[in-house]
Amino acid sequence: MVSRSGEGPDEDGQAGDAIEAPFGFPAPLWRALERHRPPGMGLLQRWRSPLRGPWLTSVFGSVLLVGLPVLILTGLLSYIAYGPQFGQAIPHDVGWLKLPTFDWPSRPSWLYRLTQGVHVGLGLIIIPVVLAKLWSVIPRLFAWPPLRSIAQLVERLSLLMLVGGILFELATGVLNIQYDYIFGFSFYTAHYYGAWVFVAGFVIHVLIKLPKMVTGLRSLSFRTVLRTSRADTRPEPPDVDGLVAAYPAPATVSRRGALALVGGGVLFVAVLTAGQTLGGFTRRAALLLPRGRSRGDGPNDFEVNRTAAAAAIRPADTGATWRLAVHGPSGRLLLDRAALEAMPQHTAELPIACVEGWSTTQSWSGVRLRDLAVLAGITTPARAMVRSLERFGGFNHAVLQANQVANPDALLALRVNGVDLSMDHGYPARIIVPALPGVHNTKWVRSIEFGQP
Repeated sequence: MVSRSGEGPDEDGQAGDAIEAPFGFPAPLWRALERHRPPGMGLLQRWRSPLRGPWLTSVFGSVLLVGLPVLILTGLLSYIAYGPQFGQAIPHDVGWLKLPTFDWPSRPSWLYRLTQGVHVGLGLIIIPVVLAKLWSVIPRLFAWPPLRSIAQLVERLSLLMLVGGILFELATGVLNIQYDYIFGFSFYTAHYYGAWVFVAGFVIHVLIKLPKMVTGLRSLSFRTVLRTSRADTRPEPPDVDGLVAAYPAPATVSRRGALALVGGGVLFVAVLTAGQTLGGFTRRAALLLPRGRSRGDGPNDFEVNRTAAAAAIRPADTGATWRLAVHGPSGRLLLDRAALEAMPQHTAELPIACVEGWSTTQSWSGVRLRDLAVLAGITTPARAMVRSLERFGGFNHAVLQANQVANPDALLALRVNGVDLSMDHGYPARIIVPALPGVHNTKWVRSIEFGQP
């Protein structure tokens, strides 16, 4: 192979380039910088796969170009669903990063189940594609010198934000799904700001790389790749970005094999996780359920995010002396379980969907929130402040919007699947509102304050 500029191959197996010092650096200084590489740069010579090149990188990139915007959008919608206008979303004070807010719809009842299920599910199944994309460009990540122009500086900064951001978001997201409160910082705050770092890097990187991605996709026929065996797999022509190895090793797998491997990884992760959102018979295949398969007995045998013990709910708090305080223009009303059971009861099949991606649909029975509002002296409440017996925690209260209170299926639930709620599921009473994030379906309710328009 003929080397460029009359130079031989360097220590990482790449042909040498003529040195042009950028940013006004003296050429001798730049040559010295290029000759004295950091430890470990010689490992680049091991990255000799003939599969690497613009086409494979562009295929993985095109998948991420479709999937990542959906991941971003559903994540931001989850933040809005938490009600930042009421101070319920974490973090609340985000300065100029504040999103436009609106009243989160209470119809259809499965809306949050869909958006958050897609967000968490897609975030998990996209991991094999992200890793494959990083593998395809890893020699480029360790190019030395790290930059040669202003344009390359911008590109590498965007790459740092993109790669660092997505790895942080995926790692913290997966850990938060599987474990409770293991971080020494607020997951919600870190995930929100980390998302914006990733979004900025993603947008800049797409603007820089989109033309090259289109060219890369056109460099090989997808049909031809699928028909090419390992024995017939050849490297792509050398490219300006250095993705193609200068001295490639023989192929150990075809490009179609690499695509099948990544696709199989996506399918495997989907099988292990999708059942937590889809439910039904698919739940049996969901081996990575973050809260286990069940939590309770009989009709109460379904997921619990926070137990009564974890919330420090004592039996005396929910015993015969428990009263629900209902506040409104008529003053404060104190209602025991018997009084609530004497009111008109309503039953609705509604899901609970958690920010961690799991959801479950159960049959809930209790008093309509709008009936309690009328009892408090308000026919069209503008909001409702719900407080829990839980003494600590960021979600021991919630503000419900007008449309959520007015929904005919919005309940102060007393029973589930025909029996009383268990302690872990919120006995003696809990909130159930269609399309509301699970954490705002407050358990162990002690008071509801209805606000006027």
